Amino acid sequence: MPRSRRHGKFGVRVVLDTNILVQSQISAHGPANVILGLVLTRSLTFIASERIFEEYVDVLERTKFGFHRTDIDHFLKHLRHCAVIVPERPLPRAVARSLPDPDDGIFLEAVIAGKAPVLVSQNIRHFPERSRPGIKVVTAFDFVRQYVRIAEEES
Repeated sequence: MPRSRRHGKFGVRVVLDTNILVQSQISAHGPANVILGLVLTRSLTFIASERIFEEYVDVLERTKFGFHRTDIDHFLKHLRHCAVIVPERPLPRAVARSLPDPDDGIFLEAVIAGKAPVLVSQNIRHFPERSRPGIKVVTAFDFVRQYVRIAEEES
């Protein structure tokens, strides 16, 4: 039986911090590329919000990365096609204020709204435990090691 667009092969719902996308575009190899490959093939359920996509555009267009606008547009078009877009629900003010960068709250909002068990970020320190009770934040390497290998063994 084929899986719907909303349920990836591994049954894992995931939110991706912008740095995972940047890392996947800078280097052709590595765990960020594995994760993006799984998202683009719909093997993972990718959760995002409109504000997250705005953040992706804003960061990927920065001149310091040197990415071409047409490449960014093409990449994000495919990524959006694979995404489950969740409604935006602001975090409680105390939680948002406890983040080192309150703008990072959009990722926690998506985790909560999308009922995702994990946020993948290379900047775990941007999401201190006190700011994310019950939300797991892992690096791309740890995500691939913990989630993908376990899921492959189970199938």
